Amino acid sequence: MENIFFFWALKGHMLFYASKLSFLLMAPKPQRIRHMVGTTWQSAMKKARTMSTDDTETDSSMKDAFSKYADYLNNINDKRERVVKASRDITMNSKKVIFQVHRMSKQNKEEVLDKAVNDLTAVTDQYLSRLVKELQGTDFWKLRRAYSPGVQEYVEAATLCNFCKTGTLLTLDEINATLLPLSDPSVEPLQINILDYMLGLADLTGELMRLAIGRISEGELDFAEKICSFVREIYRNLTLIAPEMDDSSDMKQKMETMLQSVMKIENACFSVHVRGSEYIPLLGSADTSYPLLGMPDIE
Repeated sequence: MENIFFFWALKGHMLFYASKLSFLLMAPKPQRIRHMVGTTWQSAMKKARTMSTDDTETDSSMKDAFSKYADYLNNINDKRERVVKASRDITMNSKKVIFQVHRMSKQNKEEVLDKAVNDLTAVTDQYLSRLVKELQGTDFWKLRRAYSPGVQEYVEAATLCNFCKTGTLLTLDEINATLLPLSDPSVEPLQINILDYMLGLADLTGELMRLAIGRISEGELDFAEKICSFVREIYRNLTLIAPEMDDSSDMKQKMETMLQSVMKIENACFSVHVRGSEYIPLLGSADTSYPLLGMPDIE
C-alpha cells in the first residue's frame, strides 16, 4: 500500500517538473528577444528611410513641375506686356495715317495719299513686324485680346487708304498677304482673323463719314455719293453677318455707331440734292456775293 502511494506521488512530481520544463523551453531566450527587437527596429528604420526618400523625390518633382509652370506664366506675362506695347504703337501710328488721309483736298489729293501709303508701309515694317515676331506660332490665339485694338486700327487705316486710292475694299486675304514676308517661314505666321477685320471695317465707316462730309464741303459731291454707297453696302453685309457671330458683343455695339454714320452721310447727300442751290455755290465757289441759304441779300 505504501509502495503504491509512493509511486503515485513520484509520478505527480515528475509531471509537475515536466510541465515546468516545457514552459521554460517554450519561453524565448534573451538573445532571441534581442534579435527580434533589433530586426523589428531595423525594418522600421528602413521603412522610415524609404518613406522619407519617396517624400523627398515627390517634393522635388512637384517643385520642378511648379517651377516650370511659374516660368511659363512669367514668360507669357512678359510677352503680353510687349504685345500690348506693340499694339499701342500700331494704334498710334495708324491714327496718324488716318489723319493724313483727312488732309486730302482737290489740289493735293495724290500727294497726300502717296504720303499716307508710305506712312502705312512704315507702320507695317517698323511696328507690325514687331508684333509678328512676338506672335509667331500659336501665341496669336492666346494673346488676341492684347493686340486686337492695334490690329483693328491698322485694318481701318489700310482699308481707308485703299478706298481713297482705288475706290474698292481691301480684303482680308490681301492684308494677310502683306504680313507673310514679315514672318519666319519655319513657324506658323501671324494672320489677322476675320473678327478683327470686321471690327476694323466697322470703324472704317466712321472715318468715311467724316471724309464724306469733308468732300461735300469741298464741293466733291460725286465722291461723297460714292462713299455713301460704299458705306451703305458695308453696313448691309455686316448686318447679315453680325447676328451669327459668337463673340459679337463688340460688333453689336459698333453696328449701332455704323448705322448713325450711314444716316449722317445719307442726310448730308440728301440735303445737297434737295437744297443744292443753297450749298453748291456757297461751298464750292469763291463768289462772296452769293446769298446765304438761297435768300437774297438784305441791305
